[in-house]
Amino acid sequence: MCNNSDGNVHFGCFRFKPEGVTRVNQIPNFEKGQSCEGTGGLLPAIAQDAKSGRVLMVAWMDARAFAETLSSGHAVYFSRSRGTLWRKGETSGHRQKVTEIRVDCDADAILLQVEQIGAACHEGYESCFFRRVESDQSVTITDQRLVDPDSVYGSPT
Repeated sequence: MCNNSDGNVHFGCFRFKPEGVTRVNQIPNFEKGQSCEGTGGLLPAIAQDAKSGRVLMVAWMDARAFAETLSSGHAVYFSRSRGTLWRKGETSGHRQKVTEIRVDCDADAILLQVEQIGAACHEGYESCFFRRVESDQSVTITDQRLVDPDSVYGSPT
């Protein structure tokens, strides 16, 4: 973080106007995150369609994923199951171009506004939130599949 001659506070590629800001702490604050071996903490990251506002998915980010997202302009998450960075769309081609990043008031949750290329969900749907739970606890699939996951990821063995 540094103050530049333009009067703004810079953090990575973020610029904060000085109005009403007296101090900028680590944003986001990964020290508040869920502990996970090999990381300094994981924070939830919500991907939201920049045009429609629809929530596409929820994943996790560590500081490395956040930094790579900033530098590449594409969503990078941390895969808890693989224990490594997950570059969204690396296998499927269904990438997320990041248009805006927001951090909540506690600096412990990240919102990515994205332009989704292809399906966001590994099950082939636009959004991972394609199921609606009814009052009787039954589940209704509300969306049409965009792609067959077997054709994108291969058949499970």
